[in-house]
Amino acid sequence: MNERLAKIRLDIREFWSSRTKKQKNTYIASATAVIIIAAILTILLSRTEYAPLYTDVSRAEIGRIKETLDSQGVQSKVAPGGTSILVPKERVDDLLVTLAAEGFPTSGTPGYAFFSENAGFGTTDNEFNMIKLGAMQTELANLIKGIEGVKDANVMITMPQQGVFISDSTQQATAAVMLKTEPGHQFTEPQINALYNLVSKSLPNLSTDDIVIMNQYSEYFDLNESNNSTGTSVTDQMAVKKTIERDLQRQVQTMLGTMIGQDKVVVSVTTDIDFKLETREENLVEPVDEESMEGIALSVQRITETFTGNGPVGGTPEGEDPTDNGTGFQEGTFSNGDYERIEETVNNEVNRIRKEIVESPYKIRDLGIQVMIEPPVADDIASMPPGLQEDVERILETIIRTSIDKGAAGELTDAALNDKIVVSVQPFNGKTVDFPETTSTIPWWIYAIGGALLLIIGVLIFLFFRKKRQEQAMEESLIMDEQLAAMDVDDINTEQETEGTVRKKQLEKMAKEKPEEFAKLLRTWIAEE
Repeated sequence: MNERLAKIRLDIREFWSSRTKKQKNTYIASATAVIIIAAILTILLSRTEYAPLYTDVSRAEIGRIKETLDSQGVQSKVAPGGTSILVPKERVDDLLVTLAAEGFPTSGTPGYAFFSENAGFGTTDNEFNMIKLGAMQTELANLIKGIEGVKDANVMITMPQQGVFISDSTQQATAAVMLKTEPGHQFTEPQINALYNLVSKSLPNLSTDDIVIMNQYSEYFDLNESNNSTGTSVTDQMAVKKTIERDLQRQVQTMLGTMIGQDKVVVSVTTDIDFKLETREENLVEPVDEESMEGIALSVQRITETFTGNGPVGGTPEGEDPTDNGTGFQEGTFSNGDYERIEETVNNEVNRIRKEIVESPYKIRDLGIQVMIEPPVADDIASMPPGLQEDVERILETIIRTSIDKGAAGELTDAALNDKIVVSVQPFNGKTVDFPETTSTIPWWIYAIGGALLLIIGVLIFLFFRKKRQEQAMEESLIMDEQLAAMDVDDINTEQETEGTVRKKQLEKMAKEKPEEFAKLLRTWIAEE
């Protein structure tokens, strides 16, 4: 074993002494870099990542929790401010369950479970009412925390004092709710109404008018009790206008983005909305048959009188007949003639239409669409496919024709549509850049450097052993040459070749390789002799 170690040390010493100064510096720098990288990787991989265990807890409670964690051998850190405690990220869920079993956190507002723990015979009415009020506030806050978008909630309730006499009027309760909402979260109108109803129904004698709800940004959530959809307030009208413009913008953006590319199109939509609510009554009379302008005949009376020959009819009248109040004439002489009388009376019925019309608002009186398109090659406007801009304009014209109210806009000509559309082709110089989120993971370049160093070390080890094998092979070849030189003896075949022996060898070779030519040569020699 000692001989083997000595041989290894000797080999290493010989290898190091046979290297040049440049090679030695390279080996030293590589080994130092490998050690440094290994140390950095060890520090990064062994670093503990902490996550919050409890936040917004009293400092006394944080002290008790840290003491418990230290007794269990769990690493922990107190965040700046002393109201939060951090533990290793992988142990957060486990510690939450463990500490909850031990009753942590014990500080906070009382719930209904507080009565079973603290209520007793010595509790006065005032103390009981205060405990009850605190429990109601806590339970109501817990209900509100379950709503999406609410991180935390605080509720302050004011209960009216009971009157001494029955005739005393009952006062109303009031409630103030402070919400801590998620950043950027917007509550819809149904959610706000549900929140008001939740608070109102949780307490007796509490009207929605006596409830105030606001968030941490001092934004009030007002209850909209109007049941009509006329949008009488400016806020409602602006919200409707914004919704219509956003829907149209998304429709155009999606369509053109699919055709050109989402990052190649920017769309803006402006609208003019008619919020007028019109209620009118129409009493119309129309014919049943519009072509002939006739109605339905309810009753028809036809009278036909005909007379022919010599009779009292005809002739020249001599004057008025005094017996019929001047409405007829006396029969004259020479009354030879014809008489015919036709009378027809028709009673027609027409369509009588009574309409009560309520026209809803939110009519689009005018619409403008502005589109910016970036060419496929941003700096080369000529790279825009031919006809693409015209296709975009035709698409926008169709959207405007079908969106604008026909009665308000009238006939839309091509010139009017061109005034409502703007399509601009130019490069986008103000594109937003998405910055990658910073994470605590090890950068990829560390792995790349580590892999490269390992590869270099492997190559150096391979070259070292290969050179060692080459040196061993060279030594063995030298030893073999020396042994062969020692064993070399003189050739006993000292016979000198003559011209006859050379010709004899040539003929033997020719007889073996070319027997036919050899036979011809023999025949030639025999013929000559």
